[in-house]
Amino acid sequence: MPPHTPYPIPDIPGILLTDQTIQSFLSQRVADLCEVNNNSKFPGSQPVSFSSGSLELLEKRDFWVCEKSDGVRVLVFVVMNGMTNNQEVWLIDRKQRYFSIQDLHFPHWENINNPLGETLLDGELVIDIDPKTGAEILRFYAFDCMVLNGENIMKKPLLKRYARLRDWVVAPFEKSLRQYPEWRENLPFQVLAKTQELSYHIGHVLKVHVPKLQHGHDGLIFTCVETEYVPGTDENILKWKPPSENSIDFRLELRFPPSLGNPDEPDYYAKPEFLLNTWLGGDSYEYFDTMEMDDEEWERVKESGEQLDDRVVEVCWDSERGTWKMLRTRDDKPNANHKSIMEKIIQSIEDGVEIDALLSRSDAIRAAWKAREQSRSSAPSQSQQQRRPPQPQPPTPGARGSVGQPGYPPTPGTGAGGGYAQPHQGVMAGLKR
Repeated sequence: MPPHTPYPIPDIPGILLTDQTIQSFLSQRVADLCEVNNNSKFPGSQPVSFSSGSLELLEKRDFWVCEKSDGVRVLVFVVMNGMTNNQEVWLIDRKQRYFSIQDLHFPHWENINNPLGETLLDGELVIDIDPKTGAEILRFYAFDCMVLNGENIMKKPLLKRYARLRDWVVAPFEKSLRQYPEWRENLPFQVLAKTQELSYHIGHVLKVHVPKLQHGHDGLIFTCVETEYVPGTDENILKWKPPSENSIDFRLELRFPPSLGNPDEPDYYAKPEFLLNTWLGGDSYEYFDTMEMDDEEWERVKESGEQLDDRVVEVCWDSERGTWKMLRTRDDKPNANHKSIMEKIIQSIEDGVEIDALLSRSDAIRAAWKAREQSRSSAPSQSQQQRRPPQPQPPTPGARGSVGQPGYPPTPGTGAGGGYAQPHQGVMAGLKR
């Protein structure tokens, strides 16, 4: 991987939702749309770490590949408020926090004067830096669509989900900005569909895409185009990093030595031990190992006044020193990696795949892909779809949902069925006036 310049990680824009009634209502609505039982858990998918066995998987199935961006993972939730009859946009982070976003309008693909209904997009919020002016630009790179206009499309393969994201969400969004340029001027962030390449074009991603990036990156993401969207850990999403840069999230515990003057009191001026604890689920943690921090780095931490105790930190293995070293704090994550995930990452570090080995496998991955393509020659339209994400199929009848459902906050008597309404005609047109 080419060396990358450190880029800033964005703060999530918008207004943090503090009303627990609305928070509960929205999280339950997201859970219902995604058909998951737990409304307190982030419904987004999570990759597994790349290992030598992943090379065989890339040969067996069709995958896409893109760079792994340095940013903040968020879901974009588009919803109609049945009380105000207005479209609302919320950002959901991995801590299940909701942020209200203003001046962001998603139109319906059939008529940009009508608003898009309940939609859930998955992606990364990053800060791009213009190489000419140095200006910082906040952008949301969407890479998946879970719900579209009230229809759960998570069971569809990525091939079709991405096509709907690109053609029914992002393209109409851009069209509306051209028609109403004042909307672009007030955008809280830009919305783009993240560029994907076929899995055997690894070299193209590294040589063409990565040098043009205006934000940080630290690896590659391979996503199977044939499989459905899986909340939680998805074995068909592979996160590749150079073995030396493969990282784990632990909860850091600082243990200070006893004070010389009073052995019952810790000496907070001394350098502590840095204990790495792995998550067992719930509120339970277990000690795993210690991390080292040299004296110079510790002095910088003290001077900054930053508190590290009891925070989630991202660390990687320093093979030269034979110890773990801290990369950054991860306040965007509510917990450290679960012990089961941590063990898999350890295995991937020990069984890691260097970039040369990955690139050398490209021809074999391509040959296997073409062989599968040939076997599907009886369905040429599908073969063509593999070359480029396809045009989406017509919407399922009734996918827009019903009109005029109760709004929020839930009013007495609405019960669990109370929710946001689907769009009424002309609401989007009313916004531009």
